[in-house]
Amino acid sequence: MKRGRRRGSTARKYYIIAALVVASLGILLYSAYLLRLFPGNASKPVILYGNQGNGIVDESNFAAMLSAAKSHGFNTVFFQVYRAGNLLFNGSELGAFVADAHSQGLKIFFALYFTSASQTLPQSIYALGEDGISLDMSTLPSASQQRLFGNLQAGYRSGQTAITTTNASLALKPEILVLETYAAGSQGFIRHGIIASVGVFATASKADYEQQFQYALNNSDGVMVFDYAGLVKSGY
Repeated sequence: MKRGRRRGSTARKYYIIAALVVASLGILLYSAYLLRLFPGNASKPVILYGNQGNGIVDESNFAAMLSAAKSHGFNTVFFQVYRAGNLLFNGSELGAFVADAHSQGLKIFFALYFTSASQTLPQSIYALGEDGISLDMSTLPSASQQRLFGNLQAGYRSGQTAITTTNASLALKPEILVLETYAAGSQGFIRHGIIASVGVFATASKADYEQQFQYALNNSDGVMVFDYAGLVKSGY
């Protein structure tokens, strides 16, 4: 009887191992498929934007977002940590997010979403190990955008500066400029020198999403997908 139980236990163990191997192989094959479908993924920023306004991501589901990013071929996450004047996490939490992202081989930028000219940069996040800070401030007057970006350039030294914008003629020059080209009629603004973007909400099907993704990636310096919540909801 003991030998029989051992054989059953061993068999179950092999089944579990086989299932894990199949799951891992599936992720690898899908990633390889993305690399063939979207040439340049390995060398260009492929960014997944995590917008807290569309779906909360915190300690309970941050790992799930990273897993989705990896399985879809992303190499960078823009993670919204500041929204409408409020810093959403403390330093320890933000440091843990950075460590988790890096352990998965992903770059992480802290995304700051501004809605008022009176809001200021949360300087406490400047040295937590993130790869960069991205300003999302398109609704602000030009002078306010210039002030915020100037302050970021003056005080932030540990990572790259980025801006996501709807303004195709933005005069500001961050190290990474993401143009929000998912609006109707905006594909004509896709060009090298900027990172183009795809809005999951503005796609009709998975095939449409993949076509837009490929066009943005091939004809600019990278691609940003807006956003994680929409990607999950779509089932793409």
